[in-house]
Amino acid sequence: MTTTEAREFSPAPIDFALLARLTGGLGDRKTIEKIGADFGRLYADFLPDVFNSETGISIDVTYTGCSSGLMTDLVADLGDTFTLADGSLRNWSPNFVLACGNSFIIALMERMLGALPETIEQPFERPLSEIELDLAQMVLAKMGEVLRSGVNAQGGFEAILERSHNFEDRPEPDEAIPAEFGVAIRLAIEIGKVTSELALVIPQRAFLKTKVVMPKAKGQSSKTKEEWHERITEQVRRSHVTLEARVRLQTLTLGTISRLAAGDVIAFQDKKDVTVQVRANGMDMYACELGRSGERYTVRVKDNISTDDEILDHLMG
Repeated sequence: MTTTEAREFSPAPIDFALLARLTGGLGDRKTIEKIGADFGRLYADFLPDVFNSETGISIDVTYTGCSSGLMTDLVADLGDTFTLADGSLRNWSPNFVLACGNSFIIALMERMLGALPETIEQPFERPLSEIELDLAQMVLAKMGEVLRSGVNAQGGFEAILERSHNFEDRPEPDEAIPAEFGVAIRLAIEIGKVTSELALVIPQRAFLKTKVVMPKAKGQSSKTKEEWHERITEQVRRSHVTLEARVRLQTLTLGTISRLAAGDVIAFQDKKDVTVQVRANGMDMYACELGRSGERYTVRVKDNISTDDEILDHLMG
């Protein structure tokens, strides 16, 4: 056989989608929509109950649909208004992605810090802060608990989630990992007047084998509610905050101020002990006095302007 003949009789490479369908990695539209609706019903019925029992906050969850495609494309389509966490569940799927809309986390943070539901407006979409990412981790963990209960994987193992991250901080997909088809399940979530989204991106190889079961919600003690607030408060205590010190200066006319130049001196308003106010995030915290330690100027705390609780609540807000 000549080289030309060998090329003519070489088998054509099999279509990737066809191969996935033949090996259980890609389902038909009807099957995907049916199982997707089962997942949607699981979250709509179960997540609000779990969430309310542990936080005392009411939410509404509604299934909005599902779509099929490559896992990497489905995750990319979520966009930068989501915070994500990669997960795995033994005896079910070694990889899946849970995602929560940033606006929900921002509104939830306000609620947990005591804001009234009617005062919380739809927030501006932005990446989450470190404190908010900690809260997102807890929310995504609750999504993982519902997932574990609903798919009823053998062994009763817990879902394992990696650290939550803003969409913009997600690393590029590893090209060495083979592409696979997945399903993106989308859910609308409401907290007060704020509407956001939840999403699950699941490999079809696990998704198509799943028979969703509807677990019964178990009432949780108020201890869990306290733990949520304590964890947020502890994160605030460990967070770095930039302080600024303000000193009252001598009153000057606008004419004098307009003529100030490098080298001019403005006296303090106080003639004896100079009072300094230290503030953070626009809130006065301490009354201090000027001092010096070695080559550095310092301020010494003399009195608290705000209480510990007031300071923490302000910084967390």
